[in-house]
Amino acid sequence: MTTKAALLSAAASFVLAPMAYADGHEGERGRDGEVSIIYWQAPSTMNPFLSGGTKDVEAASLVIEPLARFDETGAIQPWLASEIPTTENGGISEDLKTVTWKLQDGITWSDGTPFTSADVKFTYEYCTDPEGGCAQVTKFEGIESVETPDDLTVVITFAEPQPYPYSAFTGGESPILQQAQFADCVGAAASTCTEQNFNPIGTGPFVVDEFKTNDVITLSANPNFRFEGKPAFASINFKGGGDAEAAGRAVMQTGEFDYAWNLQLAPEVIAQMETGGLGTPVAGFGPLVERIMLNNTNPDPALGPDERSVVRPHPFLSDPAVYRAMSMAIDRPLLVEIGYGQAGKVGCNWVPAPEVYASTSMECSTQDIEGAKAMLEEAGWVDSNGDGVREKDGVELRMLYQTSTNAVRQDFQQLIKEWWEEIGFAVELRNVSGSVFFGGDAGSPDTFQKFYADVEMYANTFNGTDPQSYLGNGLCDKAPRPETQWQGENISRFCDEEYDALWAELAATSGVEARAPIAKQLNDMIVQRGGMIPLVHRGRLSAHANDLGGVKLNVWDSELWNVADWYRIGE
Repeated sequence: MTTKAALLSAAASFVLAPMAYADGHEGERGRDGEVSIIYWQAPSTMNPFLSGGTKDVEAASLVIEPLARFDETGAIQPWLASEIPTTENGGISEDLKTVTWKLQDGITWSDGTPFTSADVKFTYEYCTDPEGGCAQVTKFEGIESVETPDDLTVVITFAEPQPYPYSAFTGGESPILQQAQFADCVGAAASTCTEQNFNPIGTGPFVVDEFKTNDVITLSANPNFRFEGKPAFASINFKGGGDAEAAGRAVMQTGEFDYAWNLQLAPEVIAQMETGGLGTPVAGFGPLVERIMLNNTNPDPALGPDERSVVRPHPFLSDPAVYRAMSMAIDRPLLVEIGYGQAGKVGCNWVPAPEVYASTSMECSTQDIEGAKAMLEEAGWVDSNGDGVREKDGVELRMLYQTSTNAVRQDFQQLIKEWWEEIGFAVELRNVSGSVFFGGDAGSPDTFQKFYADVEMYANTFNGTDPQSYLGNGLCDKAPRPETQWQGENISRFCDEEYDALWAELAATSGVEARAPIAKQLNDMIVQRGGMIPLVHRGRLSAHANDLGGVKLNVWDSELWNVADWYRIGE
């Protein structure tokens, strides 16, 4: 157990930064007219607590905000709070079990009513209700209570000392909801509150005028936004849908849009688009990993929808020889070359960044088809009837491999299918519109949370530079299931008591030097024990119009984190 002195030192050591909205282009609010944003994966909700999709988290960040954010360097900075609590300023107690957040005075919601500590406490209660199906519940892990001694003070008490106390209410994934608006939307009612989920009242720079699910969002400048003269834009036209290539061309070649998100395209395609001269690609490496999730339950449709959520051994993916052979058969350098070029690196880890948390114990850059065949053969998986598909004890290596619709992902699917079939699998491919796949509709059978397939491929990331809550996505009780409205971060339904115990150790350990080895062990454990197969450490690549100023690509938070500072150059 770490010493009290070490715990106190760590709690005071996190990098702090001044508030981003304090500086920037000057002028009257709304002076630059409309800005157009395109996300080729269309948002399905403006409530990030009801969706694990990045598209939904980022769209919502235009309207609702957290107590603190992470800037483009990964530094934490106050947002709705007046300062970051530390042991030095008295915001964190000596025993590291209590964190006190002080809110900025005078902040109002977009409807003109005061923003208070009661809204923060309500958000905690909303997300932690066991029937609510909160997609971000891991952010609140370990919290015993949230109290409000006055309108501008929030006191969070943890059950155990919390060396990293900045998971709850920080970053785009954990914003504050208005209690008055969402009071009747707690628990099982959460997903039924369409008006609230599509049109949240916020403290952010914009308000929703109209939300068309999986299509277009129109927003206008918040007249009650706390910074004079911001935002510079009077309105946002937020278009969803289409594909990454069309989105990139709309900014860099035709000029129809000002900002295009997540241009998951081959490098030569990006280079060709850039010659259009109207836009500029921006990129940065954070912890984004393209990976294949391995289903740790049985997705057989004959079991029925509810039964397919029960954690039980998969018919063949529960065999380490199978998923290790699958990983060995993949040529990751080729995937990087055809999919991302310089915006990609071979990925062996779930947490590839920051560097201090990136494991170096696993090597995966060399494809080994013959070794994969030998591993399966030795484990008893043989092709006894000559049809090209291995079997064992009456179970054949036949799988459904799904992902979202995207040119790069479909290229990956085709190559990986060929490699897996070469070592004795039969592989059926399926792709689903990204707007649906990453949506939060509990009634849809096609979401990545439902995971009605044997394996599925996607990428996501985490806010900030500490992976504790992200690694918590591998905890047994975070698996999506009917009683949580099919929300939950443990998509593969990986469940390992040793993993859960080691994560609890991470949560109680102070100092990067001590935390990093534990985080690396957790990373290695979930990869080596069948939670996922990492493929590519991806750079985040987007594009903005050449006359759009103020853009700072952020790989540690929402890309739209500083939209209030955007402005039109030359106007």
